[in-house]
Amino acid sequence: MFGFNKTTPKFCDLKGKVAIVTGAGKGMGEADAIKLAGAGAKVVLADIDVASCQIVAEKIKKDRGEALVVKCDQSKKVDVENVVKETLKKFGKIDILVNNAGIYPFQPFLEMKEEQFEKVIDINLKGYFLMAQACAKEMAKQKKGVIVNITSVAMGQIGLGFAGLTHYCASKGGITAMSEAMALELAPMGIRINCLAPGAIDTPGTHTMEMNEKTKESMVSVVPMKRWGKSEEIANAVLFLVSDESSYMTGSVVIVDGGWCAG
Repeated sequence: MFGFNKTTPKFCDLKGKVAIVTGAGKGMGEADAIKLAGAGAKVVLADIDVASCQIVAEKIKKDRGEALVVKCDQSKKVDVENVVKETLKKFGKIDILVNNAGIYPFQPFLEMKEEQFEKVIDINLKGYFLMAQACAKEMAKQKKGVIVNITSVAMGQIGLGFAGLTHYCASKGGITAMSEAMALELAPMGIRINCLAPGAIDTPGTHTMEMNEKTKESMVSVVPMKRWGKSEEIANAVLFLVSDESSYMTGSVVIVDGGWCAG
């Protein structure tokens, strides 16, 4: 019978919950979806890459979980609204949103074109706004819900900046500020919003980043734990934030970076 796997703390029980995970086809999004399903949630996999999501859905179903795949370009409101519509049609409610989808194309600041900047902001920041707003409207009806926005250590404040990623850093800093404002407005409605800021995580996207091996090695060299993080380690933190175990947390930023920002 489908239930908790060996890596899922039993106190993070999501049975009966419905979760939407964006960018669920690969990397951290895939790990998040599998982790939430392992805790008992019914999971909606939203991604522009439907084929990859189908593979993730099969993994979940093989373990007797429930999963729904919905194609979504989160920079488009019509796609976001369709994810909500299909989720309600299949499962009847929305309890959890993990805003994870994002892009990070390297481009020198002085060579960056307006359309390149706009594309990253549209997907990474506006997309989070559209998805969070659409889901929060449904959560407000039941007076309960949880949203986790995946930001980054590249978010300003105590975080880090990265050369060649001006647009990405701007989007992640915006997500953090937006989430804090959302938390204030939505707390009276029973909706919690927190950010999770990963550091250097080994994902398929990381391997396609426009950096040479020397640059990648130099990134890890400044991490006190001296290694890349794993997607599953991010998923563990996501599970805690969406569970009732974090019931008194909202407007927080949880950093999972191997000690990078502490250096």
